[in-house]
Amino acid sequence: MRKPQLVLAIALAGGLAACGETSSLQVADGTGPSPRLPEPNKTLIPTVNIAPAIGWPEGAKPVAAAGTQVAAFAENLDHPRWLYVLPNGDVLVAETNAPPKPDDGTGIRGWIMKKVMGRAGAGVPSANRITLLRDQDHDGIAETRTVFLENLNSPFGMALVGNDLYIADTDRLLRFHYENGDTAIKSQPIKVLDLPGGTLNHHWTKNVIASNDGSKLYVTVGSNSNVAENGLDKEEGRAAIWEVDRATGNHRIFASGLRNPNGLSWEPQSGALWTAVNERDEIGSDLVPDYITSVKDGAFYGWPFSYYGQHVDVRVEPQNPDMVAKAIAPDYAVGPHTASLGLTFAEGSRLPAPFTQGAFVGQHGSWNRKPHSGYKVIFVPFDAGKPSGQPVDVLTGFLNDQEKAMGRPVGVVIDQQGALLVADDVGNKVWRVSAVK
Repeated sequence: MRKPQLVLAIALAGGLAACGETSSLQVADGTGPSPRLPEPNKTLIPTVNIAPAIGWPEGAKPVAAAGTQVAAFAENLDHPRWLYVLPNGDVLVAETNAPPKPDDGTGIRGWIMKKVMGRAGAGVPSANRITLLRDQDHDGIAETRTVFLENLNSPFGMALVGNDLYIADTDRLLRFHYENGDTAIKSQPIKVLDLPGGTLNHHWTKNVIASNDGSKLYVTVGSNSNVAENGLDKEEGRAAIWEVDRATGNHRIFASGLRNPNGLSWEPQSGALWTAVNERDEIGSDLVPDYITSVKDGAFYGWPFSYYGQHVDVRVEPQNPDMVAKAIAPDYAVGPHTASLGLTFAEGSRLPAPFTQGAFVGQHGSWNRKPHSGYKVIFVPFDAGKPSGQPVDVLTGFLNDQEKAMGRPVGVVIDQQGALLVADDVGNKVWRVSAVK
């Protein structure tokens, strides 16, 4: 074992205590259209500051913003991560987690990351299931729950076009026939296309959204590493959003250089596609801010060679100045290491001001920052199709006074009644945020 690896193993083996450097900036400094980007701070021992997952005590819940209230829409789920609302108001929830990926857990770094993810609540086996929740009487609580689809492979994104329901498994995009009101699907899937997976498959979540006319699908594919340390050959087709022709299944890279895009949503005024992206780790608590951005056709957003435009990451081998020169900066930073995953716009929302025009962002929370960041749902106000101010907290209180995670928000979506639904994969609940009457 090399000396740096040995030092890291010794430092972390005794329970993965918080270690490494500490932030010198506030989360707000790494937020907005022009975030502060200090010099990288790569230390021998990277910052490891886990919020151990403990779940919600009986009767506890997050703190909702003024003018809103929060209650459990559904409880006792199995690692719910992503949500989709069907036209009749039924809610689909992907109960899912990482697939087996043995080549991503090799060596001391792989061992460390398994311990980190396990303590953070991401070490449970995947249920590989999509569950349907129905609130028949519209009282804000799902009365019925049925197994909608099962025996999937780490499912995540969902999109309905007509009677075609698309499910993004970790390694393929599937199509099922759906009829309005179905509570379960028993038919066999049709494979639309394969997606990058395999035994490495570092960022395993794949999301899907349909164009407004239904002719195209857009699929997120995260990178196979932090900063290409597994080799650029392992990144083919990754760190990108694919555009898929729905009629033929043919696909192309729509945008690239996006380390780990998750949330996808159409901005209602401009019609632009927006995504939420997790940026790189291990160069300090203040770098690199995660972001939301409009996605431009053919654009390159820097990963792995640079971040926020032409800020070169010297760790990447080989360097590529030509690609750095092409890199464009994202639109809006949402704080370093916040793990911003969920994204949906307020169209259809009946929440009060200031939550009427803008984007809701589910922040899963940090492990590589001291102090913690994320662990909340925020709202980014928009004006004329662009961000127009500082974020506003929507849901907070996911960490207790001992910095342990009672919950971690992931997917966000507006339900048919105009409330905000939030998947909580540590609390095993779906929360519902509505206006105070």
